[in-house]
Amino acid sequence: MNVIFLTLGISLTLALIFLLGFLWATRKGQYDDLATPGQRMLIEDFDGKKNASNNEEE
Repeated sequence: MNVIFLTLGISLTLALIFLLGFLWATRKGQYDDLATPGQRMLIEDFDGKKNASNNEEE
């Protein structure tokens, strides 16, 4: 029976930690814009710079 109380206490503590982490993230604006980061990784950056490997080959 003591194992049940121990497991229940640990699980409630862990759930509280995750809840506080989620609330902190929402207050800091982590979930404000979900679409842009996914689209940003698909767009290539054309900044005019060449890679170091391209400069060595020329």
